[in-house]
Amino acid sequence: MPSQRLDNALAAELAELRESGTDKGAESVVIDIVAPRAGLGPRYRLAGSEGEFLRMNSNSYLGLSSHPAVVAAEEAATRRFGAGPGAVRFISGTYQPHVDLERRLAAFHGRESAIIYSSAYAAVISTLTSLITRDTVVLSDELNHSCIINAIRMSRPAARAVYPHLDMAALDAELVGAVELGNRVVIVTDGVFSMRGDFADLAVMGEVAATHDQSFAENVVVVVDDSHGVGAYGATGRGTEEVASGRADVLIGTLGKALGVNGGYVTGSVTVTTFLREKGPMYIYSNPITAGEAAAAEMSVSILDSAEGHELLAHLGMLTSKFESGLVDAGFETIPGPHPIVPLMVRDTEKTAALVTHLYENGVLATGLNYPVVPRGDEEIRFQVNADHTVADVDYLLQTLRDF
Repeated sequence: MPSQRLDNALAAELAELRESGTDKGAESVVIDIVAPRAGLGPRYRLAGSEGEFLRMNSNSYLGLSSHPAVVAAEEAATRRFGAGPGAVRFISGTYQPHVDLERRLAAFHGRESAIIYSSAYAAVISTLTSLITRDTVVLSDELNHSCIINAIRMSRPAARAVYPHLDMAALDAELVGAVELGNRVVIVTDGVFSMRGDFADLAVMGEVAATHDQSFAENVVVVVDDSHGVGAYGATGRGTEEVASGRADVLIGTLGKALGVNGGYVTGSVTVTTFLREKGPMYIYSNPITAGEAAAAEMSVSILDSAEGHELLAHLGMLTSKFESGLVDAGFETIPGPHPIVPLMVRDTEKTAALVTHLYENGVLATGLNYPVVPRGDEEIRFQVNADHTVADVDYLLQTLRDF
């Protein structure tokens, strides 16, 4: 069947994206990774580009994706179990490395149980659409990630409200108003907010939730997506719960950022994870990560939960502090904090694009964020410090910025 009219309509929409400057453009293709040398961290070679690039836009906060023990664990499990699972979990797609990883994640987070998914996005969608009923009130931070926003839209709760970013007084007021609207409340928040690097005060949020819990037959439940937090900060890498001294009722994380592999997970009570296995669409109807990926992720958790992991976290924290201080000393604006997401607040679309181009021309990969990804006036470059960066890398980046 011909689809020319559809193609024309899509082409027109793509043209509008390009004209407004909100299109993502062609993807960079990594063709090689150059190993660290001479006091420098790894460098990346891209298709169609000359030279080598310092990557400052990677979620691999601890650099574990290329750790020899992680790679070896994936290779060994792949040779034993094959390249793919061949089925969803409840049919015949559950392998021993999946079970071992879930046990390891539950123990790491001090929970009864854990359940893994093909991605953190899938984990969030599957968890929220399963826990949110037609008698549930959902309260969500205004800067929550797209996966949370889409999950709420798909869930059809009794009522929903978006509270101002990190405003616990506003959250408290929303809970007061929710008493007559449903028998369950789900408060959902990012642990770390990926555009800014700031984080939710889980201790205060827990106190607010506890104050109103008895008003709802099925509790006030705090769900936290700490995909950018776990393994990225906190003295032992336990993320926002550790830094903010709070605890989620349901904690969602990823295997694809600080742990350097692929997939997502949820930790909580045995009842919650068993319910998600029975009801969660992204778990029931989608293949899991491979056995090799599960084995690699378990190795990453073991490294994180060791002296080596704690040293990586300390190094990452030192580099983050050095970079933040260097930005301020050079006259740039940032949002300071312990997390290795370090935003350079440019607050101008054209200048943001020009600065990203300048960085690229000087061998630095960085991501500019413009409206509508961020509100007008909040245009920024989001830098992400990794533990496989070096002091020399940070010095080079700061000098490149000063030269703009």
